[in-house]
Amino acid sequence: MNMSNLIYSLLLEMLESEGIAEIQRNELAEQLGCVPSQINYVLSSRFTPEHGYIVESRRGGKGYIKITRVQASEKAVIMHLINSIGDAIDASSARSHINNLIHNYILSKESGEMILSAINENAYRGIPAEYRDIARAGVLKQLLLTATSR
Repeated sequence: MNMSNLIYSLLLEMLESEGIAEIQRNELAEQLGCVPSQINYVLSSRFTPEHGYIVESRRGGKGYIKITRVQASEKAVIMHLINSIGDAIDASSARSHINNLIHNYILSKESGEMILSAINENAYRGIPAEYRDIARAGVLKQLLLTATSR
């Protein structure tokens, strides 16, 4: 098991047993024999609002990181995603977001596959490369808004 997966598994165990994981990054890094930036990577890539988590941190000598699993409504998760997309999104990032929504049962597999085909790079071949991510963001937001209106 690679270090990122080990960190992820450990934090998930803490969340499942206690509902909240509160850690001191440097202590956890020392315990696992890794650098603190590896913990930051896992937190920023796997414990995101789109995955249903809130991560809070307090800096300083006794600083900590607190991870809380959020039980948000499907509409709230989708609206948060829409607000976080911005003016442009690349195909890979868009695909990751949709796959997360499918994995977390926020979108049905059928709806997700339809959105995936609409954001696929092939759908934007006729658009100049510098405008594709802008167009994709607009299409993705509209499709997600439609998904929330059901």
